[in-house]
Amino acid sequence: QVQLVESGGGLVQAGGSLRLSCAASGSPFSLWAIGWYRQAPGKQRELVAAIASDGSTDSVKDRFTISRDNAKNTVDLQMNMMKPEDTAVYYCNAGLFRNRRYVPYDFWGQGTQVIVSS
Repeated sequence: QVQLVESGGGLVQAGGSLRLSCAASGSPFSLWAIGWYRQAPGKQRELVAAIASDGSTDSVKDRFTISRDNAKNTVDLQMNMMKPEDTAVYYCNAGLFRNRRYVPYDFWGQGTQVIVSS
């Protein structure tokens, strides 16, 4: 079991930056890869970045950077040059890497809202 808590969402103007953080607890952090997903109204949830315990990444969208601090049990998502289409609820997920691709498990945070104004 792993518990995830997101933070850092909010309102930002187009062209601005925002940094989200995902804090994990309840299970050795080094066992898990972490993925950031987002879900906009009326759309399916999509993976925007994932990172393995060794720092390998998968599916990192342009303008986004993912990083992790294994000492603090956190994974951050830095979003730059943001656009209105980045507006969504952002979730972090715990999973694994298989064949260099992120595979989500059913461990989700509660989500954090990001709104980008034009």
